[in-house]
Amino acid sequence: MISSRTSVLRRLGAIVAVSAALLAAGCANKGDSSEPATGADAMRLNVGQISDSVAFFPLFVAEHEGYFKAEGLTLGERPRLGTGAKLAAAVQSGSIDVAGGVMTDAFNLHKINNKARVVGSLVDAYYVDIIAGSNIPTAGDSAPLNERIQALRGKKIGMTGPGSGTEALVNYLFKQANLDPKNDATLVNLGADASAAIGALKAGRVDALSFFQPIGQQAVATGVGRVYISPARGDVPALKDAIHGVVFTTQNVIDRKGKAVGAFLRAIAKAEQTINGDPAKATELLQQYQKTMNAQTVQALVPVLQAEIPDAPTPTETAYNVSADFHRQTGLVPTTPTFADIIPSEWIATAIKG
Repeated sequence: MISSRTSVLRRLGAIVAVSAALLAAGCANKGDSSEPATGADAMRLNVGQISDSVAFFPLFVAEHEGYFKAEGLTLGERPRLGTGAKLAAAVQSGSIDVAGGVMTDAFNLHKINNKARVVGSLVDAYYVDIIAGSNIPTAGDSAPLNERIQALRGKKIGMTGPGSGTEALVNYLFKQANLDPKNDATLVNLGADASAAIGALKAGRVDALSFFQPIGQQAVATGVGRVYISPARGDVPALKDAIHGVVFTTQNVIDRKGKAVGAFLRAIAKAEQTINGDPAKATELLQQYQKTMNAQTVQALVPVLQAEIPDAPTPTETAYNVSADFHRQTGLVPTTPTFADIIPSEWIATAIKG
């Protein structure tokens, strides 16, 4: 098991790493100026994202279908930065204008820059699942949530790593059942590689996984496991409709390139409408986006994404409050800003209307 002292040290290390990256970025911030951009620069955005995960599917659709171009927008640098800390640091330094990440990244940026702003919703669901292997009896799959959590007691649960959203879900669920994951389970760090996670579950090195989508769908498609507890499916009522995948930036970027950010959001809105309104097109595009994913997994994932991706990228206060409460309860972020402090809702509504 991960000892309490080791867990604390790892979490402190993660916080220090995030803070150091953001503070270092702040020392060389190129985006401090609020003077409006002019010429070609006014409609050019550098957009970064953590990875090519399913959370950022709307960005792929908007680019592939020409929605950005139709809005008169030019996209410059498109880095995949690998971690939320690097993504937030890139926004802070001004090396990218807009980021595709998760709420945790936006909260961490806001801690050191109160001008951080969440301007769009990509996924209104906490898209991390608990995936059960053969060592967890299928008889309990339809049991009440508390019983399913109790069935994880004493099990080896694979996750991406300490301080992650995958660890946070385990902590949150165990807390609901009056269990302590440090003493009542063995948390196994597997990294973010999907094949490694599936391999660990198949080989019995772990009994379950706490992993982001589409690991659960891949486990089902390959007969290795099944989706056991899914907040996105509604299995955890307290996490229903939590905003998770987001677009964030800073007020300085909005002041400098508000027209471009508005065009970006309108393109995302078109992409979300395409995904939700045309299942056949969404399936075709998802297969192109996730080329290594087998057809069975793609077919299973499309209706899941349609349930999670909003019809418009306007963040709601209800979804925000659910996410903020989860972050505080799990210690991912000790304190969170108010909805009005981080989400410029009136500006977003005006921008999407064009």
